[in-house]
Amino acid sequence: MAIQVLFFASLREALGVSALSYELSPAIASVGALRESLAAQGGDWLALAPGRAVRTAVNQDMVGAAHPLMDGDEVAFFPPVTGG
Repeated sequence: MAIQVLFFASLREALGVSALSYELSPAIASVGALRESLAAQGGDWLALAPGRAVRTAVNQDMVGAAHPLMDGDEVAFFPPVTGG
């Protein structure tokens, strides 16, 4: 399964990337698991670590960590307050 992952505002700046394609393994079935997998890369990716203030949308709908991921989903991560 492949998804598109988008990063906005300070997350985009911290990670140095605005988007990436991500191939999901069977172990990554939810938004929370995706976030943990990305944060596990360490370094700047720790900006996504659990406990950090990060909001998530899937296909432009706000979701929680337990939200399941499906092939073709667009997942967006952003801080709680973003500017225009």
